Parts: sequence; C-alpha cells; structure tokens
Amino acid sequence: MADHPQPAVDRMVEPVGHAIVAGVAPGQDELVPLTAVAWARAVRAPMVHFAYADVSRYAVEEHPDGTVTHAPIDPDTADVDWQQTAAGLRSHLERVLAGADVPWRFVYLAGRPDRALTHLARAVDAAAIVVGTRAPGGAGRLREAIEGSVAVHLAQHQHRPVLTVPLSVVDWKETRAPWQ
Repeated sequence: MADHPQPAVDRMVEPVGHAIVAGVAPGQDELVPLTAVAWARAVRAPMVHFAYADVSRYAVEEHPDGTVTHAPIDPDTADVDWQQTAAGLRSHLERVLAGADVPWRFVYLAGRPDRALTHLARAVDAAAIVVGTRAPGGAGRLREAIEGSVAVHLAQHQHRPVLTVPLSVVDWKETRAPWQ
C-alpha cells in the first residue's frame, strides 16, 4: 500500500465555488486561458490562478497563498530575465482576458511545472488544473519525450482533475511515435 495520500472520494474538491488553476507559458495559444475562464464561469469559481513555472529557477520557499520565493539555478544568470517573462505573460493575459467576468491573478512559480502547479492548487484549494498540450512541432515532441507530459505528470502525482486543452490535433492516420 502507498505511504502517500491517494485519490479518494473523501479527497475530492467540489467543483462549484472552488478556484481553478491554469498553467500558462510564453507564446502559448490564448485557448488555454480562455478555456480556464470558461470552466471557472461554469463552476462559479471565485478566481482563476494563472501560473507559469520557470524551470530555470528553483523554489526557495513556498508560501501559503501558493506563491514562491525563487532564485536562479545558475547563479551567474542575470536575475532580471524572469521579471521580463512575468511582465510579458501578465500583459498577454490582460489582453486575452480583457472584459472577462471571472477574477484572476497571475503567479510566477519555479521548478518543475507539475510540482509547482500542484503546490498552487493545494494552496488555493482548486477544483481542477487546466493545462495545454505540448507545443506543436519537432521541438515540442522532443521536449515531451525527454521531460514527459506536464498533464500526465499532474494526473499521476496529485488528486485533482486535470483538464487538458488540445492545441494541436493530429489526424489518426498520421499518428507516430514521439521520437519520429
């Protein structure tokens, strides 16, 4: 028997009235945040917590509100790059969600996206986590083959439902192995 909590009926988070967490990334299609807001509206969520997990940084301290204090993995890296990324993502969300009728915030996280999103979801008692599929193209396939799918990692390592937004659909006849 596992020595860590497993999904169970008594661990379910009632969707109605609970927050939604959504993973976002630079250059990602607007379909992800718009889907998160649509689901939040459907379950009358009080808030959507959009988050980006920067894999070039690590969490120094996790805070009760889901935010983290973070630092660069490489101490020789300029420590302002993350602020530009955060500003760009926040600006993109403001543009895409202009007029949205669901409150939202943006959180900059650090480390593995699955772990960072899980921490945030626990902190805000989220009903679900929304993520997009991998980036289309060879680079996206290679990255997923090496690192694995964020959606799959989330589904295997925490108990909340994971809503995966398809960003690129492949015809069934063209299905290939990830390394092709």
